[in-house]
Amino acid sequence: MNGLVGDFDIAIIGAGMAGASLAAECAPHARVLVVEAEDTPGYHTTGRSAAFWEETYGGPAVVPLTMASGHFLREGGFLAPRGALNIGQAADRDKVAAFIETYTALGATLHLQSRAEIAERVPGLRADWVVGAWEPGCADIDVAGLHQHYLAASKRTGSVLRVRARVDQIEREGAGWRIAWATGEARAGVIANAAGAWADELAKLAGANPLGIAPMRRTIVQVRTDPAPQDDLPLVLGINEDFYFKPQGGRLWLSPHDEIPDVAGDAAPEELDVAIAIDRFEKVVDWKIAALERRWAGLRSFAPDRLPVYGFDPAVPGLFWFAGQGGFGIQTAPAAARLAAQLLLGRPRDGLTAEIDAAVYSPARFTAG
Repeated sequence: MNGLVGDFDIAIIGAGMAGASLAAECAPHARVLVVEAEDTPGYHTTGRSAAFWEETYGGPAVVPLTMASGHFLREGGFLAPRGALNIGQAADRDKVAAFIETYTALGATLHLQSRAEIAERVPGLRADWVVGAWEPGCADIDVAGLHQHYLAASKRTGSVLRVRARVDQIEREGAGWRIAWATGEARAGVIANAAGAWADELAKLAGANPLGIAPMRRTIVQVRTDPAPQDDLPLVLGINEDFYFKPQGGRLWLSPHDEIPDVAGDAAPEELDVAIAIDRFEKVVDWKIAALERRWAGLRSFAPDRLPVYGFDPAVPGLFWFAGQGGFGIQTAPAAARLAAQLLLGRPRDGLTAEIDAAVYSPARFTAG
């Protein structure tokens, strides 16, 4: 080993969007170490996001986090208007209506769209698609910019970042912890588990029970189409959550909206999933695919109830969970990180988090009753 890095109040494991945002919120009030296994922060899920903010994404219980984060993201210049269109076929009319009713009641803005209206928004839309829900507030997120904002903010306020440091040992030392990796070690009063797909593995190193946070693989394909997508084409999603696509730099990003159980690691797309993505897209519009240019996959990590996990472990003192954020961790980062920092540091709520019920996301929910 190269020796002791130092003594810290908080050691955050993981420097993707979760770890970086939590560090930025904690560093003004505590000595913070961020430990990242890869060569660069954000290599896995953060760097492979489809990069949109959508009021309904993640389900009803995630809406408070999304809505609270929206103002921060807009004011910071991290959002660019896009709009989203959830479309369905004749058999989906009731589902679209229920979707609009559910999310409008939670504060989202949605409008029922006729066949003529959705066809105007999506040129070349095939005849089977006859109903839609328009979300004007949907926006593209500058994911890299947001991630760098948080990394820079945490560095300015004194946090220390170590990369190429995969934690392989965690042990009690007095009232705190000693954590170690191949080339170093550190001591901290609290460990914050922001390890994404590795969250359960890290918890076990600390002597905690895993919560069942499961990595799921999602595939994205970049294609060149004829015609090329309009710059103002909305994010188009199937109401049955079986596809989505959006324009990106004159190309089209499309996904089969898959969630394939996987293991924590460097996710790679499967040829079958790429083929499914293309097949589903071709059933939505009559465009030709001129070239398949790129394909990639990322891991989205879900707790058993598909809600994020924020809070201290109920059985292991000094272990804080900030994990299980599915595919919505980027669009909810501002509110989630602020809330988590307040829970971790015992600080009061503020305007960003005042309306969020933290108990909904507590790890204690898995042991209650």
